Amino acid sequence: MYIPRVNEETRVPVMQELIEAQPFASLISLGVSGLFGSHLPMVLDRDGSEFGVLKGHISRANTQWRDLVATTDVLAIFAGPHHYISASWYPGKKEDGREVPTWNYAVVHAYGPMRVVEDPEWLLAHLSSLTDIHEAGSEVPWKVSDAPVDFIAALLNGIVGVEVPIRRLEGKWKVSQNRNERDRKAVVEGLERVGSSESLVMKGLVERG
Repeated sequence: MYIPRVNEETRVPVMQELIEAQPFASLISLGVSGLFGSHLPMVLDRDGSEFGVLKGHISRANTQWRDLVATTDVLAIFAGPHHYISASWYPGKKEDGREVPTWNYAVVHAYGPMRVVEDPEWLLAHLSSLTDIHEAGSEVPWKVSDAPVDFIAALLNGIVGVEVPIRRLEGKWKVSQNRNERDRKAVVEGLERVGSSESLVMKGLVERG
């Protein structure tokens, strides 16, 4: 990923927090037939290693797990907050017109070898962890154990697990760091006027810079 120095995020905990907050990944791998991409929720296991391990699952019918060049790392992309930035927000637009729009965003790229897992116990533990994480805010959280055992067992036959020990993390926070204080203040005010949940999250990122 192209990362200008001003936009580079190197703090591992910050990148891990984005992965956990935005767990729906684009998983890109190289196979014999070329590049292949899948979209899936992943769980970050902070196992004590430098970056952690990503765990997920895909359909057994998905050929990505079969058509895999094992010697090449896969790439998992976690897209964070993003928002359009209007040129009209900058004071320079009125002064000389020499402004253009842009797009602010935060994103993490995670690289590592992909291991395919077909062990039913691993799959059940993974699905239980994934479900518990995303049901945590529910008034009555659903658990895998709520469904009949034979029903879950049949579903497990239709998926395979994927495990990616992260070898490298890249973080890019493009949040107006290249603008002067006056322009950043104008971006913050513009995002506040939009007033959507997305714009207010980006407002906070720009303010933290």
